[in-house]
Amino acid sequence: MSEFLALLRRDVLLARRQGGATTSVAVFFILTVTLFPLGVGPESALLGRIASGVIWVAALLATMLSLDRMYQSDFEDGSLDLIALSPLPLELVSLAKTLAHWATTGLLLVVLSPLLGVLMQLDASAFPTLIAAMALGTPTLSLLGGIGAALTVGVKRGGVLLSLLVIPLFIPVLIFGVAAVDAAASGLSPRPHLLILGALFLFSAVLAPLAGAAALRLNLE
Repeated sequence: MSEFLALLRRDVLLARRQGGATTSVAVFFILTVTLFPLGVGPESALLGRIASGVIWVAALLATMLSLDRMYQSDFEDGSLDLIALSPLPLELVSLAKTLAHWATTGLLLVVLSPLLGVLMQLDASAFPTLIAAMALGTPTLSLLGGIGAALTVGVKRGGVLLSLLVIPLFIPVLIFGVAAVDAAASGLSPRPHLLILGALFLFSAVLAPLAGAAALRLNLE
């Protein structure tokens, strides 16, 4: 457990010291959502109707923007080989890197989403559901994206390939995340959609580290 926490702490500290990637994710998320009121006009009814979809699509794209750095820098400087030779199983290595990715990017998206909900004229009754859905959905995006990042580690300019691999995996999170917020904004119960998001998170939390470890073994052989 100490090796797991040490790796998690190392990746979080590296992300904070480098800063640029985390900042770029936040700026990209804000700018993408901000473009919609400028493009479709300031009509509050229209903005409120598309708010959940816009925020979730922007969150999905912002997550993809940062996925390639999950393993790539460690692979390039040889650190990933040393980590793979450590006593820590690759499954826990994959989980630690995924947690660090969510802590430095996904958590920021959860914090920013209510502010962007105000910008998009989202109904106030939907804000708690938006936060809950983002809190369940963004770690799932990091877990599923970690599989793609592990599969493409070592592939030069693998960003496009990574996007093609993970976008289909992100679709269920996008559908039920948007549906939960829309249900709350319409006065309906978002509980079924949040339960499905929770199930997707638990399913991903169990299987994604195993798949990520298998991909790392394949690429490090």
